[in-house]
This record gives sequence, C-alpha cells and structure tokens, in this order.
Amino acid sequence: MISSSPTLGSATFSDVITQYPQDEILEQIHACSTSQVEQALSAERPNLRDFMALISPAAQEYLEPMAQRSQQITRQRFGNNIYLYTPMYLSNECNNGCKYCGFNASNKIPRATLSMGAIEKEARIIHDYGFRHILLLTGEASKLADNQYLVDAIERIKPLFSSISIEVYPMDTSGYAQVIEAGVDGLTVYQETYNPELYADLHPYGKKRNYTYRLDAPDRAGTAGMRRIGVGALLGLGNFVSEAFYTGLHARHLAKRYWRSQVSVSFPRIRPADGGFAPLEIVSDAQLVQMLCAMRLLLPDAGLYLSTRESATLRDNMMPLGITHMSAGSCTAPGGHSKDASATEQFAINDDRTPEGMNAIIKAKGLEAVWKDWDTAFLNRDTAVANIHAG
Repeated sequence: MISSSPTLGSATFSDVITQYPQDEILEQIHACSTSQVEQALSAERPNLRDFMALISPAAQEYLEPMAQRSQQITRQRFGNNIYLYTPMYLSNECNNGCKYCGFNASNKIPRATLSMGAIEKEARIIHDYGFRHILLLTGEASKLADNQYLVDAIERIKPLFSSISIEVYPMDTSGYAQVIEAGVDGLTVYQETYNPELYADLHPYGKKRNYTYRLDAPDRAGTAGMRRIGVGALLGLGNFVSEAFYTGLHARHLAKRYWRSQVSVSFPRIRPADGGFAPLEIVSDAQLVQMLCAMRLLLPDAGLYLSTRESATLRDNMMPLGITHMSAGSCTAPGGHSKDASATEQFAINDDRTPEGMNAIIKAKGLEAVWKDWDTAFLNRDTAVANIHAG
C-alpha cells in the first residue's frame, strides 16, 4: 500500500513519483469501494487515499455531493471571485516533435515570432479589454525565442499588467530566476502525461523528450522563488484516473515543499489541431467534473483553471463548482489579438466569447470577475531565499 504522504526534504517530484508505481496505483484506484468514497467525502481534510477514492469509478455516482462540497470549500477560500486572464502567443516556432501539438516541428504550417513592437501592440489591445493578468506562451525554439527574448518582452509589457505568467519551455533554476527578476510571477508547465513510456512515444524528438527534466521544472521554479506554480496533464493522452492521481500528487508535493508559492491545477482536454492527432483516451464531461471536484477536496487552497478549450455551456456549468481562474478572449496564434496573425494557431478554441461577454456571464452566476491581481506585495527576493532554505 502507498504512503499517505510523499517524502519531502530535498526531494524533487521525480524522486517522489517513484514511490507510487503506476500499475499499483491504477489497481488500488479501481479497487476503491463506495464506502471509501463516502468516507472520503466525510473527511475533514481528505488525504491521498481519499483522493484515490474520489477519482475512482466508484465515485461517479457521487458527483452531486462532491460538487456541493467543492463549491462550499471554494467559496470559503476564494469568495465569489473568478480571476480572468488571457493568453498571448509570442511565437509558434518549435523544434519538438510532440505528436498531439499543432506547433509540431514536422507540421508544414506558417510560423511567426513576434517583434517587440508587435508584442507591445498585442499587449495594449489585451490591456484595453480590461485584463491585468496575462499569460505569455511560446514554442520551444531556443535560437528564436530564448530567455533574453522573453526578458525583453516581459520588460516591454510590464507597465501594462500587474501579473505576468509564462507557459514556455522548461528552464533551469537560474533561467527562472532571470524571468522572475524581469517581472514574471507565475508559471504553468503541463507534464502532458505522467506515464513515462507513453511520454517517450508522444515526444519522438526535441528537447521536450526529456521526461524527468520537464517533470522537475516546477521544482526549479519553486526554488527560484516563483510566486505561482501551475501543473496539469493534457487530458486525452493517458489513462484518466492515472493522470488525475499524478496531477494531484504533483500539486500536493509542490504545495507542501514551496509553501510560499500558490499552486494551481489546470484541466486541459485535447482540442483539434494541425496534424490531425486524435485523443488516445476519451475524457467525458462527467470525468472532468469529477477530477475538478476531487482536486478541490484534496487541495482546498489551490487555484483551479479552466480554459477556452471547453465549450461555453460546460464552462458556465463548471464555473460555480470550484473554478477560480478562467481565460477569455483567447487566441492561440502569434498576433491573434491584433488580427495580424499570419501563423497557425496551436489548437482550436471552443469558447469564443468576448471578455465583456464572460464578465456578464460571471455576474449572472452571482460571482465577481477579477481582472487584476493585487497581491504584488508578495513579490520580493526573500521568497527565493526562504524556499531554498525550506528545501
């Protein structure tokens, strides 16, 4: 049987995950009973064993009480707030061969890397929408969009935003320290799949093929003092319950070790993209709700993100259940916000409502849209020092 708490100390997640063999975890989750689900729902603070029950097939008939408890915890921890952000793609150049991604280096698509002037133009449009939280994204092409390019872009747009996050290639600790110094306070790194054999098959070439280096990227960011760290699996690649478990395990590890950083979880499902990749596993709407609610019970203080990959109807229905952050007005191609995009998008979005439209829906749900992250006082160099000493 597994331990209910991973080893901390100086361990990174690649050390921790070895304590939870995939075959054993799957067997234990599928063996969970309805009585274990009920016990998990009644636990004051569910542990990993409870989490396994909540993501198991046995919990599928308990979605209503799971949703009620998830909603209650979310309102207690976050009030009625839904934080809004939008992505801005800087480049779709990439040297990786990820089979599921529209930016796959083998795809014969129009490519572009934005100039600093184009970046500022995009940023000002996003700023005029009302956003003060922005997510910057690139492919992985170090000769075209490296750390210095990111630093230049961050410094160019920093006066427009109170919070800047990145979803880019994995960096070493000094690289994360460099972008933090420039003004970044948030990082998202999808592991894509936590199954190492499947990961190797889906990433036949490129730097991203290194499973362990990507797995430990959030640890390196935490050591560097990143204020917010987000993880997730690309749902539709690996076995659903396995990916849900390891995502929760990863987020829990980060929350315990880098306690000064806020940890978040995203729930991206595969969308159509150039290359025509079809999901290897179908993740249903009910499973998505189950994973969201189980994650909230395991991690009551985590930010939970839902993007425009999902339909407007599903996002509206999931919004009150535990979501704290939602994207709006999204475009997944460089230059998309200014309508200057000549490059291909990474994937097709599903919810194309305007930021104003999302604001109206959020208010109709009795919630409040928050456009700005005011917690800038948290950003200081002492965070990095404290995290290093804690490790």
